[in-house]
Parts: sequence; structure tokens; C-alpha cells
Amino acid sequence: MVLAGDVTDEEFVKKLFSETVARFGRLDLLFNNAGVSSFAALEELTLEAFQSVISVNLVGPFLCAREAVKIFKKQDPTGGRIINNGSLSAHTPRPHSVAYTTSKHAITGLSKCLNLDGRAFGITCTQIDIGNAQTVMATPMATGMLQPDGRRVPESTFDVAHVAAAVVHIASLPGDVAVPHFTIMASKAPFAGRG
Repeated sequence: MVLAGDVTDEEFVKKLFSETVARFGRLDLLFNNAGVSSFAALEELTLEAFQSVISVNLVGPFLCAREAVKIFKKQDPTGGRIINNGSLSAHTPRPHSVAYTTSKHAITGLSKCLNLDGRAFGITCTQIDIGNAQTVMATPMATGMLQPDGRRVPESTFDVAHVAAAVVHIASLPGDVAVPHFTIMASKAPFAGRG
């Protein structure tokens, strides 16, 4: 079942989850994967651009998690799994990435709260921090990304199929197994200190 919509639209998100349960009878997994970025020096970043990134990267996952948790708590048996797409930026920012990095740090808080508050109901949450998977969003990495020392350096990427395999693995685990945090990245990508 495919429903096109905007994860920042509360009414769409409610419809998405109600139609899912109507069609399949229950919900076992939510993967919060929608995301956008905006690279600009802090003093050049508009409020509109900042809020747009926060809306998609944080408000969207909050809305989807809220609706999923409602279902997870009511269904029989209770429980379910949420996987939130974090980022290496949840740990180490890139230069000029204040909106994106702020949103991904917030995903860490959301994920921890979902694990804590969901524990009694069999709800687990994984934050998967993905770095440099070869997607449209990663295309600029081949020509060079801004480094902390001001240089632009091409960065290694890896096949996004490995991310999909990791998500499938986490999703297939039994409900009594939790994976709070998972990081997957190109082995030669700059991460520690971003340089």
C-alpha cells in the first residue's frame, strides 16, 4: 500500500496509520526515514530553512512515532519496533550544518524517550546512524565536502543496499531484543572529528 503525503502534516500522518491498520490489522514496524538538509553558515541560515529541516527531520518522526505508539499499546499482543534514521551528524557535525545536526541530535533524544516510555509495552526503538550511503543526497561527496580545516575533500561512500540489509535485520529481531543504537558508514569516511 502506498500513500503519498507529507510527514509534517498531522492529519495526513493520522490517516496513514489508520489506513495501515485498516488494511493489515496491526502495525509491527515504523521506519522514520524522511529527511532533508540545509547547508549554510549560521549567520546566513534563514529561519524558514531551519524550521523546514526541523519539521521534516524531527516533527515528522515525532508525529509518526506518536501514532505508532498509540497502535502498539492497543493491539494484541502489544508492542512494535521503531527505527529512526539518525546520522553521523548526531555525534559529529559537518561545517555549516546547524539545522541538520540539531535535528539529528534531537532524534537521539526522541529515540531514547521512545525506548524508555515504550519498554513496559514491548516497544523498542533503534536509532540507525547512516553515514555516506550512496544516495542522491550524497552525490556532492564525490566532488568534495567542506572539512573543518576549510578544504573540500571527496569522501568515500558505500552501497545503500547495506543500509537496507541492516534495517531488515533489525526489523526481523524478536520483540525481546533491543538495538538502541546502530552506526553504519563507509569505512574510509571521515567521522571522528570530521577530518
